Amino acid sequence: MDLVNKTTSIEDNNNPQVLTIPAQGEQQLVPGWAKGVVWYQIFPERFRNGDPSNDPTGDRIDAPEGWQCSSWTADWYERTDWERTMGNDFNDGVYLRRYGGDLQGIIDKLDYLQELGVEALYLNPVFDAVSLHKYDTSYYHHIDRFFGPDPKGDQAIMEAENPEDPDSWQWTAADRLFLKLVEEVHNREMRIIIDGVFNHSGTDFWAFRDLKEKQEQSAYRNWYEVNSFRKADDPNSAFEYDSWWDFKTLPEFKHINNNLVEPVKEHIFAITRRWLAPDGNPDRGVDGWRLDVPEEIGQSFWREWNSLVKSIKPEAYTTGEVWSDNFSDWVGKGLFTATMNYQFAETVQNYMIDQSISASNFLETLKQQAASLPEGAPIGMQNLMDSHDTPRLASMVVNPGRPYNKDGKPKYGFNVRKPDSSERRLQKFIALFQFSYPGAPMIYYGTEAGMWGAGDPDDRKPMVWPDFDYEPEKYDPLGRERPTDDNNFDTALFNWYKKLIWMRQKHPSLRKGKFKAVQYDNHKNTFTFARTLDNAQPILAVFNRSELTQQILIPMEGLDWPPNTELINTLTGAEVSISAGFAKLYLPPVTGAILISDDGDEVRS
Repeated sequence: MDLVNKTTSIEDNNNPQVLTIPAQGEQQLVPGWAKGVVWYQIFPERFRNGDPSNDPTGDRIDAPEGWQCSSWTADWYERTDWERTMGNDFNDGVYLRRYGGDLQGIIDKLDYLQELGVEALYLNPVFDAVSLHKYDTSYYHHIDRFFGPDPKGDQAIMEAENPEDPDSWQWTAADRLFLKLVEEVHNREMRIIIDGVFNHSGTDFWAFRDLKEKQEQSAYRNWYEVNSFRKADDPNSAFEYDSWWDFKTLPEFKHINNNLVEPVKEHIFAITRRWLAPDGNPDRGVDGWRLDVPEEIGQSFWREWNSLVKSIKPEAYTTGEVWSDNFSDWVGKGLFTATMNYQFAETVQNYMIDQSISASNFLETLKQQAASLPEGAPIGMQNLMDSHDTPRLASMVVNPGRPYNKDGKPKYGFNVRKPDSSERRLQKFIALFQFSYPGAPMIYYGTEAGMWGAGDPDDRKPMVWPDFDYEPEKYDPLGRERPTDDNNFDTALFNWYKKLIWMRQKHPSLRKGKFKAVQYDNHKNTFTFARTLDNAQPILAVFNRSELTQQILIPMEGLDWPPNTELINTLTGAEVSISAGFAKLYLPPVTGAILISDDGDEVRS
């Protein structure tokens, strides 16, 4: 049925055949543990400073005089004296800020994540690197020196090794603490994946440093795409090389026929083995990888790499950062388990935030996205709304009408204030859909705590914790007038996300069941879908995106539902009766309901 051309009268808006997404099929593309799992993304430098003794020092980043680690609880836009020496613009100094987030901080907050209900962690890059974001790798086979307890000792170990020879690699203090983190995660029956940045390194990468120094005489001259070397007899000659998006701090590895050149590939394979199976033991290793910009390398490499991963750990989960419309080409077929589902996020923004498409368009787009994937794949897709590469969800809500992840910066008119109560209600509404739709919902650190922010760097603020007292946010990066916003932990929002996760974990139909749209009304701006799974309680999810209270009639015909039953809204405890083949309920503006059969099931307040 073509939903785009569907009429919007009530009589025409109760068709139970709108959209069906099957439950997990015969193909076991998604590991059992990853089916419908709840993800949490951590940006390590900004999550928690668990060990102030290992805080970064300014010597490695060429910091200005007076530089020091930034205050975790300060107003994000307030500039320190050392930042002001670097220029008049907020961005002149913000990328040299360090807040001291580390592995001990993540370990210390595993109980918080477990209380929230998180089941799997995705960590942005943890390998040794100069920048705050760690996408400019210096050593793949070592965890960042400032993420562990002994930065100087780790540096000495790194410098004493032959980084090209895995037999010479040792375990630094940071490496060992990372393996402890993996163990602690596994002890809580959680999983963990890490970021693989294999398209490019940093200029501090050991092979590139050798290349920069020795030029054509370097043993690593074929590791990178060098366009010209410096000439000893020509002081004006330049050392030119390809770099990611022309960022010269991110030199690209050399590619041939959609594959990395052999020595680079072998190095990547060696570090893949190291972190999936430390000392040959896969039980001690990570549970998978998130792959950075995979399209920029090519599928030949990824098929070889994926084959290696599966030979080491068959239950490993791999997910690609794929922004293009052909994202489904990267799932299955010897490639990845899933992708970061930015297409899902964009569709949700178009309907729920921007209101630029109708309910039927919304359902049809989701249908097309799911249908493009291999059988069984939708249940493993990372259904995110925000990440380290986008404005935060709360700020998307404050700034409607912008293409997803485009121009999300203050200089383009992006409003940096805190969401008001009605905007928070919309965020909660979006989260309700995210946690009731098929897939694996992912929370970006702090979204559940009330954090807001524009695009990079504002989406990478220090995590808001309940045991800290934060300064109000009152400064603006462009000197504009803005309200003074309280920036402390949002307990009510945290409890909402906690409730949604609890609801999802309690009802297998929400986690693994098939999806069937049973009602939509473009005029009222409402829709309803069912989630069903064999031998599990069926679920009806009902949504009212309009700004009015709406009466919603849900046709029960064709649904595998117990006869003569009443329904209960598990979010509120309110009862909903079924009469003449329809369930009828009223929903306030921008709210939803999760309906289950009234069989005495627990309702969490």
